[in-house]
Amino acid sequence: MTAVISRAQAGDTGAPAARDHLAALESEAIHIMREVAGEFDRPVILFSGGKDSTLLLHLAVKAFWPAPVPFPLLHVDTGHNFPEVLEFRDKMVAKHNLRLIVAEVQKWIDEGKVHERPDGTRNPLQTVPLLDTIAEHRFDAVFGGGRRDEERARAKERIFSLRNAFGQWEPRRQRPELWNLYNGRHKPGEHVRVFPLSNWTEADVWHYIAREDIELPSIYYAHEREVFRRDGMWLTAGPWGGPRDGEEVVRKMVRYRTVGDGSCTGAVESRATTVEDVIAEVSASRLTERGATRADDRLSEAAMEDRKREGYF
Repeated sequence: MTAVISRAQAGDTGAPAARDHLAALESEAIHIMREVAGEFDRPVILFSGGKDSTLLLHLAVKAFWPAPVPFPLLHVDTGHNFPEVLEFRDKMVAKHNLRLIVAEVQKWIDEGKVHERPDGTRNPLQTVPLLDTIAEHRFDAVFGGGRRDEERARAKERIFSLRNAFGQWEPRRQRPELWNLYNGRHKPGEHVRVFPLSNWTEADVWHYIAREDIELPSIYYAHEREVFRRDGMWLTAGPWGGPRDGEEVVRKMVRYRTVGDGSCTGAVESRATTVEDVIAEVSASRLTERGATRADDRLSEAAMEDRKREGYF
């Protein structure tokens, strides 16, 4: 069963005024997805239920409508995800009748292939399960929701990002992308990470969500929650540890700008309960969502680049 979408959702915006910056970004992303469908044998979409991967799924539905989305979804589940996001993930999979592959980090821990970190965060532990799952299913193209405005290492990323046989990112092997021409050539065992949202900003994402009326997990909007302060961020107590001695739990109105491993993803104080409120808040912010709320990116100046070289998203 294929989900029914409206005429506007199918890409027919109608009014000339709608053919704007967002329409250009949408057109580019859909073009990229169709290029991958025609050029690769076994693509997959990384899907966590977060806003960027939800946007990817929305664009994929548009790109291939009225046919079903021709790619499965893959979620590398740290076991430290927010329940609201996992519920939303499963809801979207059912809505669009998609195949979801879940690589559970806990399985790799139990098998001794990765080991828990002293700080409790599992974000860095996702790399081995991701690469093992790509190899197991022989995926040759992996869609990700990374954007160049998020972080300096991601600003270096090509839309088609070649990864070697070990899943590693090698900047010197990245290819020029002129005139919207993308080179998917790769050797056996290699694969390509594909980033259709590369040229989007956080503000673009939210304006598009508003225009398309895209549903998101409730965690992205302001709500009252028990949180505690650590390293300048409001964290939620959970199986990932905390609060520690001296960390007081308080109730605050917060929302999440990005979602991931609960041990290192912080909330921001907010009263933004609607998309319009969020757009106004994002427009006034001087920090990207990762810079403001992801502790794993603060480990060093090159934290993200180091993880990408190992095979991270």
